[in-house]
Amino acid sequence: MSETTATPEPTGAPANTRIDRRVVYASTIGTAVEYFDFSVYGYLATILAVLFFHSEDPTAALLATFATFAAAFVLRPVGGIVFGHLGDRIGRRKTLAATVTMMALASFMVGVLPTYAAIGTGATALLVLARCAQGIAAGGELPGAGSYLAETAPPDRRGLMCSFTQFGAYIGALLASLTISLLTAVLTTDQMMAWGWRIPFLAALPLGVVGIYIRTRLEDSPQFNRIKGKGEVPEAPLLEVLTQHKVPLLKTFGLSALTFATYYISYVYLTTHMQTQEGYSPGEAFWSTSIVLAVSCAVMPVFGLLADKIGRRPILVGASIGFLVLSYPLFLMLGSGGVLPYTAHVFMGVMTAALTAVAFTAFTELFISRIRYSGIALGLNLASMVVGGTAPYIAVALIDWTGDPLAPAYFLMTCAVITLAAAWSLKETKGSLLPEG
Repeated sequence: MSETTATPEPTGAPANTRIDRRVVYASTIGTAVEYFDFSVYGYLATILAVLFFHSEDPTAALLATFATFAAAFVLRPVGGIVFGHLGDRIGRRKTLAATVTMMALASFMVGVLPTYAAIGTGATALLVLARCAQGIAAGGELPGAGSYLAETAPPDRRGLMCSFTQFGAYIGALLASLTISLLTAVLTTDQMMAWGWRIPFLAALPLGVVGIYIRTRLEDSPQFNRIKGKGEVPEAPLLEVLTQHKVPLLKTFGLSALTFATYYISYVYLTTHMQTQEGYSPGEAFWSTSIVLAVSCAVMPVFGLLADKIGRRPILVGASIGFLVLSYPLFLMLGSGGVLPYTAHVFMGVMTAALTAVAFTAFTELFISRIRYSGIALGLNLASMVVGGTAPYIAVALIDWTGDPLAPAYFLMTCAVITLAAAWSLKETKGSLLPEG
């Protein structure tokens, strides 16, 4: 077979005609559980910096904490390769149950770790190990959930259904932010430092059980079942992606660049930025992030519906241009008084929601079904490693290097150029059958 240089033509069985709400609920709840676990670390960065990283310099300790945050993303491509292979070989449903299990165990491990004061550098090493396990699990979650939703969606509702892939991630992040906001409101600083920080991590285990139960009760996607029934399950899906689908892989990476960068700037880093650069209390910063996440969750299905009405390409191009033009003014507003910082935060979150709501629809339409999980997983997780988990670290490092609190805006603008180029190159696919093969 020759290398794929454009979106494959859709073929195969007749499309579904109705939305299977059970699939939406299972995918959304499972992803929410995983991203609750995954997001807690970023929101507790300032506390973990003190408890697990020994340094006289607070900035150095914070950088070390965000470096560990980024370490999870270094291993996300590994998770994408492993779980992508399993998803294309044994099915989406079983693989998604495995990602939830691994995430829950890794997060629970963080909750029971001794601190640096108790065992020294051993505590740091164990934290890094647990965070890396989280990264491997996260590497398989979103590609599988997106593939599963797309493969059960009617063509004219695929944008809406795929928007719930990231909607679940946002709900998880929102629950994490709200949990920590409530903890900081009801506990003293000493209580939070002594034991309060452990509560969200310990909650991972019962939440994981819920996610596993929900996912194991569903059938696999119709497209995977057709491939399996015809004996066309690939032996080496990753090799097939690398040799025959390099252009879709590059487009997935490009579309993911700004999607990841702005997600981890808007919803993770800005919580720290508001405290360290703008003088907000932890409670104010957490509540600001919680409000932004709630607004973003509310508008994501709207952008999904809009993608089914006007197309994927206009939204992705428009959001990329928005970040290219508005990132600097929005960071400038964060240093203003009154409601302007909160307005800037909300506006950044809404633009981020536009990108993430539509991106997974585009990803699923770039790959044929037999290698879809592996193709999305590799392109997505390579971008997450380069500009996703590193985003908070890059933001802190840029400010430290330049002395300019607006420096993270330049990082977002650079990523916006990459994603704009990828979005501009897309073929519009709204209303079409999902590519099979």
